[in-house]
Amino acid sequence: MDLKILQQTILFRRMDEPEIRDSLETLMAQEKQYSKGETVFHAGTTTDRMGLVLEGSVTIESNDMWGNRTILSHIGSGQFFAETYAFLENEPLLVDVTANENCRILFLRTAGIQNISSGKYESWRMKLITNLLTISAQKNLNLSGRSFHTAPKTIRGRVMSYLNAMILQTGKTEFDIPFDRQQLADYLNTERSALSKELGKMQKEGILSTKKQHFKVFITI
Repeated sequence: MDLKILQQTILFRRMDEPEIRDSLETLMAQEKQYSKGETVFHAGTTTDRMGLVLEGSVTIESNDMWGNRTILSHIGSGQFFAETYAFLENEPLLVDVTANENCRILFLRTAGIQNISSGKYESWRMKLITNLLTISAQKNLNLSGRSFHTAPKTIRGRVMSYLNAMILQTGKTEFDIPFDRQQLADYLNTERSALSKELGKMQKEGILSTKKQHFKVFITI
């Protein structure tokens, strides 16, 4: 495993390679591969491990018994998921985690962070805990962001809210989004056909241009 790649993630920030090796051993790191569409975690199950996406991406989804899907977030390379459930251990997941594409995931057992050896201080442990707080804060921002995007009553309002956030995040008016059309509809809590129809209107009005996951927004003053 390339430790330099791990050093670039939030969890292992400010840690040198010996510290990362020690933490990986204590956390019983295990790497797995998943194919696109494969379920990583099922709702209703429990886990004592958090996941780090090494390559590819996953989506966090809520799927009800009637077949309705809501995408809550997209987790890309270098990002984490299931850390809250891993720390609680016996709390059943309320969401499914699904491979958005072929991906590699590193699983880390959180008990290794919580169980501090008596009389022994490991420098990496405090760094890891501090970095986990940063990850938790970022997750809260992402979830609150989605609530902004689904708050508008109109589909156009939801699309504009999402695209505005993408412009602020990327600093550009032309970008690729992490969702295909169905996933974007699920994320914005609307029907795909209605979303496609609205995007078509917005293109005719010169507000934006889009092809698949690529968007260009035209801003006029």
